Amino acid sequence: MEHKNNVFFLTIVLFLSILLVSCSSEVKEPVPDVSNIKVSVDLKRFEKDLFSIDTNRFAPGFLKLQNDYPVFSDIIFKNVLGAYDPRIAPEGPENYMRGFIAAPVVRKLYDTCQIVFKDFSPIEKQFSGAFKFIKYYFPQRRLPTITTFISEYSLAVFIYGKGDLGVGLDFFLGSKYPYASINYENPNFSNYLTRTYNKDHLVSKTLMALVDDWVGEVPPRERLLDHMIQNGKKLYVLRKLLPETPDSVIYEYSKEQMAWLKKNESNVWSFFTSENLLYNEDYQKIRKYVEYSPNAPGMPKEAPGKTANWIGERIISAYMKKNPNMNFETLLKQNDAQKILEISKYRPKRN
Repeated sequence: MEHKNNVFFLTIVLFLSILLVSCSSEVKEPVPDVSNIKVSVDLKRFEKDLFSIDTNRFAPGFLKLQNDYPVFSDIIFKNVLGAYDPRIAPEGPENYMRGFIAAPVVRKLYDTCQIVFKDFSPIEKQFSGAFKFIKYYFPQRRLPTITTFISEYSLAVFIYGKGDLGVGLDFFLGSKYPYASINYENPNFSNYLTRTYNKDHLVSKTLMALVDDWVGEVPPRERLLDHMIQNGKKLYVLRKLLPETPDSVIYEYSKEQMAWLKKNESNVWSFFTSENLLYNEDYQKIRKYVEYSPNAPGMPKEAPGKTANWIGERIISAYMKKNPNMNFETLLKQNDAQKILEISKYRPKRN
């Protein structure tokens, strides 16, 4: 009898294991082999070069920095830090920037960035991997240079020049960094946003700026469906460029939110259709479904903001499965959201 009970117990355990695996695992899309694609990452540390200038001989060092970074420094000093604005810097850019790098609070921020990013090689390796996929999916595209900086929390990522990228390290210092204490009234330091201000999100947020530039703006009608499809394309491309990056990082959701969305995909889609939101052009009503937001109005509290973007990516994924020979450049040019939806035959399965 004991032997039979043991056999029964083992059978139940085996059955449950198979059931759990079949329920929880997802079919992973094949990842192209890019190991033979050669790329190099052109990474520059602007903040290091700036803060290494001798404040006693600042003028020649400041001039050299501008010559070394002609386009980038112009953007940082004029547009980001306001060093050429007489209202902000009445004594001129040179004196303003000397004071900037000598200010104790800014110097402390710089030192913190150097501690957090003491070893930049893991991030550089991520960029290198993503660049290989850029060359695979977009062979004619130029690879961007990556230039890091700090701006005292003015700007996280921007694209400039011929598609180069600036990365503000002070926006990636980690969840324990006291962002909220910087300015309690600034929505950029809300908990649901600062949760992603860490090294894990640096590469994906940086590349999203590049992909956003490639995909472009939403077509003129600006219905929720138009936003959904346009943002879905961006997420689809980003996911392809970073196939080893967790979904929670790509979509910028917590693991719990990501799990909830995957479990409730059909319910989310039903909400958008039953509430007649797909063709709604009132941006104030649809804004939280496509922008950063702590929640999605009308849905359970577990539903995060930008929920429509995630559905848009699912639609694009279904669309590309229907068009396996379509290259990514062609995908980016497809701007008829209704046509994409119809061809995709998107129908999420109910759990």
